[in-house]
Amino acid sequence: MPVPGITVETILRDHEDLQLVLITGEAGLSNRINSAEINRPGLSLTGFFDFFANDRIQILGKGEWAYLNSLSEDKLGEITDKFFEFHLNCIIYTHGNEPQIPFVERAKEKGIPLFKTEIATHRFITLISQILDRALAPRTMRHGVLIEVFGIGTLLTGRSGVGKSETALELIERGHRLVADDMVEIRRLSESYLIGSCSDLLRHHMEIRGLGILNIKDLFGVGSVRDHKLIELIINLKEWEEQTSGDYERTGIEQSMEEILGVSVPFIEIPVKPGRNIPIIVETAAMNQRLRKMGKNSAKEFSNKLNTYIQQSTIETNPIKD
Repeated sequence: MPVPGITVETILRDHEDLQLVLITGEAGLSNRINSAEINRPGLSLTGFFDFFANDRIQILGKGEWAYLNSLSEDKLGEITDKFFEFHLNCIIYTHGNEPQIPFVERAKEKGIPLFKTEIATHRFITLISQILDRALAPRTMRHGVLIEVFGIGTLLTGRSGVGKSETALELIERGHRLVADDMVEIRRLSESYLIGSCSDLLRHHMEIRGLGILNIKDLFGVGSVRDHKLIELIINLKEWEEQTSGDYERTGIEQSMEEILGVSVPFIEIPVKPGRNIPIIVETAAMNQRLRKMGKNSAKEFSNKLNTYIQQSTIETNPIKD
């Protein structure tokens, strides 16, 4: 399973929108960030280091920068020494402000990456918080195929050889989009949202028994794939068992759920046997899930209609006598 976290170097290399300029501290680019929280060390820079969140990225905005500039040389040196006594991942000055010389010298000495960016503090914190939330989100791996069907992120599960990839291939041919095949990386971005994606190595590829490894993007075009998708439906494909066929869902009134990383996701089990068009059933399930999200439950509506009909028939058959 991938280890949650992100290195300072990764942020610098992969996120040009942050407009980060490395001033010094190249030796610390491998520092790993394990907290999605951001710290503005204004209070600490006054000399109060109790509860100093040194494990977070340190953001120095206009206020912190102006305060440090107002200090005497001796006082600035004293605060700088105390500040760099702690282990720090990296320090970032916003608004394009130039770091004070003592900060540059100590960052170089300690091997702590020191950056500046032209972006304003509030905007920068918003951008980097989104990056950290995604990188540090709780995650797990699931065996299956994740495909976008009519806008619904649908996770196909089931034992090896049941036909998940073949079903997904037919859906792709019908205009739907592949997210991940075989191993799906799932991250919880909030208390109610799961995002599924694929590893860089396997992205856009699919294995079909008898054909081998296929590049779906090359075969069907860029519109046939996407890098990640919200998981809104789980469909488990299971071989048909005659002795338990009576246990399969027939009405769909009650919605079954499966929990992943503490998030409940609608769950459907579809029995597979010759003659059943599984891709069309998956399409229908995805469309039905869209209706449920809009507050429309066809099964419950039919049940209510049936109950009303039975009640009316009972009254007509047994009229109330005065």
